[in-house]
Amino acid sequence: MNKKWVCNEVDANKVNKIKEKYNLTDLLSSILVGRDIAQNEEKLNVFLNPTRKDFYDPFLLPDMEIAVNRIIKAINNKEKIMIYGDYDVDGITSICVIKKFLEARGVEVEQVIPNRLEEGYGLNKDAVEKIAKSGYKLMITVDCGISGIEEVAYGNSLGIETIITDHHEPLEELPKAIAVIDAKIKTSVYPFKQLAGVGVVFKLIQAISLRMNLDEKEYLKYLDLVAIGTISDIVPLVDENRVIAKLGLKLVEVTKNIGLRTLINSLGYNKINSMCISFGVAPRINACGRMGHAEEALKLFLTDNINDAINLTNILNNYNQVRQEIEKSIYNDAIKKIEEENIENKNCIILSGENWHHGVIGIVASKITDMYFKPSILICIDGENGKGSGRSIPGFDLHEGLCKSSKYLNKYGGHEMAVGLSLSKENFEKFKVELENYSKECEIDKIVPIINIDKIIQDKELTINNVKDLEKLEPYGEANKMPLFMFKNLKVDSIRSLTEGKHMKLTLKSEGNNIITAMGFNMGNRAEDFLIGDRVDIVGTLEINSFNGIENVQFNLKDIMKSL
Repeated sequence: MNKKWVCNEVDANKVNKIKEKYNLTDLLSSILVGRDIAQNEEKLNVFLNPTRKDFYDPFLLPDMEIAVNRIIKAINNKEKIMIYGDYDVDGITSICVIKKFLEARGVEVEQVIPNRLEEGYGLNKDAVEKIAKSGYKLMITVDCGISGIEEVAYGNSLGIETIITDHHEPLEELPKAIAVIDAKIKTSVYPFKQLAGVGVVFKLIQAISLRMNLDEKEYLKYLDLVAIGTISDIVPLVDENRVIAKLGLKLVEVTKNIGLRTLINSLGYNKINSMCISFGVAPRINACGRMGHAEEALKLFLTDNINDAINLTNILNNYNQVRQEIEKSIYNDAIKKIEEENIENKNCIILSGENWHHGVIGIVASKITDMYFKPSILICIDGENGKGSGRSIPGFDLHEGLCKSSKYLNKYGGHEMAVGLSLSKENFEKFKVELENYSKECEIDKIVPIINIDKIIQDKELTINNVKDLEKLEPYGEANKMPLFMFKNLKVDSIRSLTEGKHMKLTLKSEGNNIITAMGFNMGNRAEDFLIGDRVDIVGTLEINSFNGIENVQFNLKDIMKSL
């Protein structure tokens, strides 16, 4: 598939000023200027060297004063509090942070995590009723609740006061809770709108600490868990989220949380960075929720017993392995259907399967969208009903597509890039045709994938010092991706596929006769497109490859094409 390469243009004078003032490499300075991070000195300082003084005033969040007063009242009166959360990493870390903080204040705290497979996301009336029957008068939601209008009203009728902490988009009407804390509420004056759910919880415990005149370590000590939830939830890692992630990762390195430390030690990562969290920690916590056992992940973060931590870590690793096996099975089944039915020629890839695990199909949909660069929806059929997850591509609003096809759906939600839905089995084909027709109207076939390149580089810039200096950009994540570089007019010196044709390895000779190693992971099918002696342009990330104690710069390919 042809991709459009777009390279940032930077002002050389700005690059030189940044380079000299902050003693940075030309390569890093170019990226900071190209990404508008260096547009003012204050913004650049916070980006490069955030401190705990860079957190915003938590009382700028809507209803924070009301929530803090009510919780302090509960602390003083020794009331028991129920926390209602979610089953993903953001939800699990949110529950853990507020539970630990409140218990340290002498409060009795319990929690409810809805079962993903049986109850789904968010508040439900059955759970609210059980909370009331257990004698709870105060409930705090974390990472959910902003759309729970009926459930909160039901709680009110049962004598439950609710404080909502959430980060999702609010509806036109807000729940009638005693406090609704969400930076995305229209009336909010909070300077940053993109906090994760655990970020909002962090602001709540920060506000309580300030009001109770506690030492700042009483809320800062939870930044390890807050960082993990923030990085894992794929919120933009800029502004206050970057402060949380950058400071929190430093705390993760020396974490006193026995469960977290045990889990990380089991992963085998050399560095504790955003990659370790995104590809090591997060999938294991999420696997518990996907398999319907989110409580196991919470227990891991709450335990103070090393033997329990080891046992729970093994459980999480096993769930992740099972999740991978289920995911692989669904993926292979989906690819077979696509090839047999020539679905890859459609504008949207919409598939259904009997007994597909609906806790896993979202991951598979994401992989299929990446592979074909087309929106995809996978629906697992159980009896006469189906539940599905979908992923989209930039330029096509999948949620809007569901709105246009809603007459065939029982329920749906999400946003332009990711959706969830349910429908009757008998409506599957009708829905499929309706969404396909809508995608044709949107001329989805004309959307071309774009690769945004930070800089065109030369021989002299491929140094170990330059690549190591790029680590100042960490932590990487949404809105702060690993930098991509273009290298032009390289001569193919050798090329071969690896791992039974899955990957591709090349050595490339520059005009200065330097040999550059490039790896194309999951690009083995491209090996036959090039011959030794061909001139090529490449785009990829830079990393240090260490072998037998010798370090070399290596390109990790994102794309390759013959030079013009």
